[in-house]
Amino acid sequence: MITRAKRFALVLPALAALFAAACVDEKIVFQDRELFEEPLTQAMGFLGYSDQANKTTTCGNCHVGTQSQWEGSQHSDAWATLVNSGGQQEFCNGCHTVGENGNLIEGVAGFEATGEDRYHDVSCESCHGPGLDHVTDPEATQPFASMAVGQDLTQGCAECHQGTHHPFVEEWSQSAHGSVNAFPAGRAECESCHTGEGALKTWGVDADYIEKASLEQPGEHMAITCAVCHDPHGSENTAQLRFPIDVANEEQNLCMRCHHKRGTPDPTSFRGPHSPQGPLLVGTAGWWPPSLEFNGPIVATHGSERNPRLCAGCHVNSFTVTDAATGDFTFQATGHVFEAVPCLDPTGKPVAGGACEESEKTFQTCTTAGCHGTENTARALLANAQSRLNSLADELEALLAQVPESEFSTDDSRYTVGEGSKFNADLARIGGSAVHNPVLTEALLIASIREVKEEYGLTSSTHLNMQRILGGSTAGQD
Repeated sequence: MITRAKRFALVLPALAALFAAACVDEKIVFQDRELFEEPLTQAMGFLGYSDQANKTTTCGNCHVGTQSQWEGSQHSDAWATLVNSGGQQEFCNGCHTVGENGNLIEGVAGFEATGEDRYHDVSCESCHGPGLDHVTDPEATQPFASMAVGQDLTQGCAECHQGTHHPFVEEWSQSAHGSVNAFPAGRAECESCHTGEGALKTWGVDADYIEKASLEQPGEHMAITCAVCHDPHGSENTAQLRFPIDVANEEQNLCMRCHHKRGTPDPTSFRGPHSPQGPLLVGTAGWWPPSLEFNGPIVATHGSERNPRLCAGCHVNSFTVTDAATGDFTFQATGHVFEAVPCLDPTGKPVAGGACEESEKTFQTCTTAGCHGTENTARALLANAQSRLNSLADELEALLAQVPESEFSTDDSRYTVGEGSKFNADLARIGGSAVHNPVLTEALLIASIREVKEEYGLTSSTHLNMQRILGGSTAGQD
């Protein structure tokens, strides 16, 4: 039997051991790792990489999602791209590294000032500016990037994406995307496609940028700048585009998200087609008369798998310009005038909106896109398609001139054969219809001619030879 004294004697050593262990002088220290190395003074506050081997930018230590997105972009490999090009020269370095290019800093900074490897590649600070103040006191400042593109080539993307080898901004500034049309831009229902800020808002891009606050003022608008269509942080789409260009869908294709307004009639407005290029290309445009019986869209070659880039296959194509006398390189066209068959200036550069004859326009984009063997072949096909559509549109318009005006009333709720046929005639007259889908446009015109004759008991006044156009029997047609 164990007495109380014995039990106490047994427990006492154990308690003593526990007490001794509790008195051990141990200290556990937690220390945050350094997120950045203090930059040299001449770097002007740029931080660059915190872990170059793993491509972790200093900004990316906190902005993990954006860091991951950027890693898949071409900007993240800018330095290697230059080194591996075989043509690296010192004046190229500034656009393949972090520094004063692309942001509001003036003077030499970053890589150009220090030569340090931590500034390799085009990362966050290239557009947002130096991050030292922000990481030192995150509440004090948030460095915003600029969405504007100075046409004097000294702002934002223009500081690097310019010059004879990649004149993106020079060409863009000539295009319709490079300016704001005050009339549609000032209308709420139009701003989603006619202003840069409107497009971003419609697409759900809620990013902050330097100009954003000023654009809230009446009459202030931004053009469709580089960063409206391209996501600087990177995307899964080619060329870092915000939406794909190889999808034949009006809501998903980047170009068609704007170029598809009223491709089909809107009976509530009785207005004609407006920017119908997307629906034309995918084969759904126009007023389809009851006699036009097709299961599914009518798609021509330019809207098929033979032209996988669709709109961009013709409108965004590059070609090299050389000196006619020496054959030496002079200019690399990037396709950012967005004209499929542009005029050329005396040196061979594409000119947006040039007033030259059709025979003087270059059809190089038609051959480089892989659709046509020679420029002359493409030019002849276009001329033939346009001639056929013009003849049919002339015929249809002559018939419509005989239709009672009451059939075109905007005061009733009817959508008549006359109104639908007029929509198709207007569609054929829009520039580019003979390219975007001559097959569908011709089918709409022929069916409309037949429908108008039957509906209103009319006969042709121009005596168009429908048999010649159809290439077959046209019994009952004159």
